[in-house]
Amino acid sequence: MAYFSEKHGPTSSSPVASPPRWTLAPKMSSWSVSPRRIGLFVLATVLVYSLNSFLLVSKPHKPQRPSYLTEHLPYNSTVLPHAAFQPPEALPHRNADVVDTFASYKYRNTCNISSLDLHSPFAPLCTDRKSLLTAMSSGGRIGHDAPYMPRDCDMRWFSTEEICEILGRFERVIILGDSMMRHVVGSLNVLIRKDLGYGAVTDWNFSPEERQDCFCNYQFNVKACSVQGIFKTGDVVKNDPESLACPANTIDVIIEQMIRFPIPSDELDRLRALLPAKKPTRPYAFVFGHGLWNDLDLQATLDWLDTLLDVSVQQAPWLGSRSQPSVSHARSRGKAAVAAKGERSKQGSGFWPRLFLTPNAAGKEKPDEWLVSQGNKALMIFEEAVREEVQRKGVEHLGTWNMSIQSNKFDGVHLDLRGNLIKAMMVMNWLNMLEVENF
Repeated sequence: MAYFSEKHGPTSSSPVASPPRWTLAPKMSSWSVSPRRIGLFVLATVLVYSLNSFLLVSKPHKPQRPSYLTEHLPYNSTVLPHAAFQPPEALPHRNADVVDTFASYKYRNTCNISSLDLHSPFAPLCTDRKSLLTAMSSGGRIGHDAPYMPRDCDMRWFSTEEICEILGRFERVIILGDSMMRHVVGSLNVLIRKDLGYGAVTDWNFSPEERQDCFCNYQFNVKACSVQGIFKTGDVVKNDPESLACPANTIDVIIEQMIRFPIPSDELDRLRALLPAKKPTRPYAFVFGHGLWNDLDLQATLDWLDTLLDVSVQQAPWLGSRSQPSVSHARSRGKAAVAAKGERSKQGSGFWPRLFLTPNAAGKEKPDEWLVSQGNKALMIFEEAVREEVQRKGVEHLGTWNMSIQSNKFDGVHLDLRGNLIKAMMVMNWLNMLEVENF
């Protein structure tokens, strides 16, 4: 039977045979989900993620300074008109300056030391290394053992977390010098171990007597506790890793004691062993300290420094050199010095941060026989002369006489825990300002 369609003409009403089942499949049947396809998708995702992770790890992380050092931040200098010192800037990076960063440290209450007892913050903050080093070298205290304040512009008092981040910008921080410099390393360990009681010493192997004799302020007693001092953070990682607040394998601070000139050959060999011939992924920083063991002899100190600079650049040419010793000084040191100078000049300009710390002030316990050659007048003259000479060699200078003249000292020479913590924080401020992004 048929009926008429105006549009299509006669159309049969007879039923049409159904097409085979397979012809009714959707057009996208080739993309239907199956266990095999799910497995291939998961495998491809894992491969892409693994490749991306490999590329991120294989590309070394370039150290960077925090944004407050590289960007201009506004400062209102009239917060308190006519005040001698303005309050610190109300900015996030100054939060640690106005609180007791030792609040969570071990033995905080027993040792009775607050970070606010050591440094009194104010504004403005120093914005470059030159003004920072001048301010820290020229600062002082308002009263004996009062909180220390730089002059004209302020330094930071970092939290332990900030200290770990700063040290982590460097492959290694090498400190070279005498017992005063060893105490800088000890104080840094107090800060990164968050331990005011035993942070500077090897308390993991102490006898009961040592735990009593080398506690809190007495960690820096050179007569009772010098052997027990920590010489490198690697020893903490090896013997007491749980005490270290910094992430594992991110920091490396070490001291090599080189106390007098001429420097013994075995001490120079130890320095060479610290320096790789191939350029590392992060920069090295050097902190020098010398003077008392050569009786504040300026020429001996300069020869000591030049020897270390020469050995360093010969062992690690990637350090380069930003400045050369004077020709007259090179002649006074003979042919070896001239050859070393020529070797340095061939290396070109490199990123080689170097800081020289001159000795702190003498105290009233200084033995009388040393008052002429190592008393405060001699120390002041020595600090001024060293500053002028080392800057000619491309080495920056930090004076500690002003910071320490009104501080406690064990034997008229060595600062106590409080004074050494300030000195260590001054070094941290210098490290923080270094343009590590240029390495």
